Amino acid sequence: MNLKDSKTHSKLLLRSSFRIIFIAALMVSCSRSTSKEAAPVSPPEPEVYAYGYKLNDYEVVRDTVQSGDTFADIFLENGFDYTQIYNINRKVRKQYNFRKIQPKRPYTFLFSKDSIANPIAFIYQPSVLDYIVVNLKDSIHARKETKEVKLRTFEAQGVITSSLSETLDAQRLSPLLAFDLSDIYAWSIDFFRLEKGDRFKIVYTQKYVDDSIYVGLNRIHAAYFEHRKKPYYAIEFESDQERGITEFFDENGKNLRRAFLQAPVQFSRISSRYNKRRRIAYYGRTKPHYGTDFAAPVGTPIRATANGTVVAASYTRGNGNYVTIRHNGTYKTQYLHMKKRKVRRGQQVKQGDIIGTVGMTGYTSGPHVCYRFWKNGKQVDPFKQKLPEAKPIDSQLKEKYMVYMQPLKETLDCIEFYSPETSLTYVTTEKKPNNVQ
Repeated sequence: MNLKDSKTHSKLLLRSSFRIIFIAALMVSCSRSTSKEAAPVSPPEPEVYAYGYKLNDYEVVRDTVQSGDTFADIFLENGFDYTQIYNINRKVRKQYNFRKIQPKRPYTFLFSKDSIANPIAFIYQPSVLDYIVVNLKDSIHARKETKEVKLRTFEAQGVITSSLSETLDAQRLSPLLAFDLSDIYAWSIDFFRLEKGDRFKIVYTQKYVDDSIYVGLNRIHAAYFEHRKKPYYAIEFESDQERGITEFFDENGKNLRRAFLQAPVQFSRISSRYNKRRRIAYYGRTKPHYGTDFAAPVGTPIRATANGTVVAASYTRGNGNYVTIRHNGTYKTQYLHMKKRKVRRGQQVKQGDIIGTVGMTGYTSGPHVCYRFWKNGKQVDPFKQKLPEAKPIDSQLKEKYMVYMQPLKETLDCIEFYSPETSLTYVTTEKKPNNVQ
């Protein structure tokens, strides 16, 4: 072997030695690391509570009522015999009739965690909110319970392109928000005459059970409505703590309520306005129409538009069932074509009280309420009257309101409007301002 070959051979041996040493060290290192590591510890099982039980302590069997299933079928499938089923049904039928058991409704069995697997409870959920617990341990009995409802606060905004209902529908908001908004602004905005470009921002709460199951709208707590470029703030505030009365006030503490509601029915459609030269289809000729017709489904509640005394609750061939209310020496209102009257002559009513329901009695071609308005003994168009305001808020209460109102107003101001031309036209976010309960 020459010198060059000897050097090359030495280099190869050296490299091989390094590889062996490196691999050995790595193996030792991995071995040491493995020996020092502790066995992985499983995280503790989270505690789960439902129906008044800690579910971790039981074997839980969940299922859903199938079409054709009976109370007996469900218990037979879960290991009960006919004698046990008869005894259970006999003891609980006064608390709940399980003949009403419905398909697609969930139920749960709880059994003890042992070799015997004794039955502890049966839970049936007839609705999202309600559930029936049948105690199967010791004394057999049933009880009806309602799940805890939690409120979650949301913010939303919208720009009117055609109607309020279409704007809400476009962003998949509850149509009931339209009713809330129309109630809040019933004394300051005519919701039957909204214009393209009008816009709104709201802070509202929704109801949930089991943290994630939506069960309905709660209500609006704060709103901003821009109508014909004029801003209208509305902040909910408890004005009478003893009676639990809440009202809406603007950013200056002015009550949004007026002495009269603008409509006797909630968010319906005006089918005919006050018009002295209207051609009435029913009569086939021109005849003055001294009322405002609000079209609504039969049975829709009709509300007194202001405090007053019922001076007439009767029936005539033309008016059908009707109610007349005198509010004071200046104003009087009348409500025609009712399906049913819910007040009697001489009865005192308050603004918003239900005085009847929409019908088709008397001379009418469709379900509606004809709302008539008198001022100083003369029938007038209520939409052209400057109606008296509600009693102003007490000065001390106003100071409290102004402090309460400020953070809610700031929340509304921080909600950004999005142009109808963008893909972000409608935005709904969840948020909980400090003073919304």
